[in-house]
Order: sequence, then C-alpha cells, then structure tokens
Amino acid sequence: MRTTLDLPKDLLEEAMRVTQISTKTKLIITALEELIRKTKISGLKEFKGKVDLEIELHALRGRECRY
Repeated sequence: MRTTLDLPKDLLEEAMRVTQISTKTKLIITALEELIRKTKISGLKEFKGKVDLEIELHALRGRECRY
C-alpha cells in the first residue's frame, strides 16, 4: 500500500544507522512489527500472577512421578 509520510529526516537517518537497515520501507516495516510485538507482550504481562495452571509435566510427558 502506498502512503505518503512526513517523517523527521534526522530521526529516520538515526534509525537507519543504528539498525543497519538500508531502506526506508524496511525500516518502517520493522518499526511497525516491533511496535505490535511489544504491545502484545505488554498485554500478556497484565496476566502475570493471575493465571494458575496446575500442570503435571511428568504426566504430560508420559513419565512416572517419583515424589
């Protein structure tokens, strides 16, 4: 999809330099993917300590439990 963006030149150049990404398109795609990934991780962190799974790993793996 073609889109026209007005981006700060210095910000774009610095991002390309520090990431070693040579094209603006790849840089924007990478930035969007990272934003989505970080947002999903942040959403998962809300469940920390709230999900209690009682899973017996030995049973799942077909092993005898010795304790």
